[in-house]
Amino acid sequence: MREHIRQPEGLPPTNAYSHVVSYSGRTVAVSGQVPLDSTGDLVGRGDAEAQIRQVFRNVSTALAAAGAGMRDVVKLTVFLIDLADLPLFRQVRDEYIVLSEPPASSLVQVSGLVNPEFRVEVEAWAAV
Repeated sequence: MREHIRQPEGLPPTNAYSHVVSYSGRTVAVSGQVPLDSTGDLVGRGDAEAQIRQVFRNVSTALAAAGAGMRDVVKLTVFLIDLADLPLFRQVRDEYIVLSEPPASSLVQVSGLVNPEFRVEVEAWAAV
């Protein structure tokens, strides 16, 4: 069960996220996913959109392995190297996330990820 809680005096959420999501059920934690394909090869060298799409494919695959799906995501944490990639990130995210009940979300600009060619990393929490 999932409930999106509106803060009576808080700022309204923008850009497809909720300030508070309460849930019950089995919790699934997905480690930070990076733009590597199933063979471990980098996808989208220098191409932010291709990397973001691969990251969401990886999140979806990890969730499916645990019997969950993107509809079950209650929290995303996003790490971007360049905030100029944010519009592309939002565009791709919105293809994967149910916008009528968006998860809680955090976005962090970082100076680097474990591989200097990675432009994005996403971790997720889901409840099933």
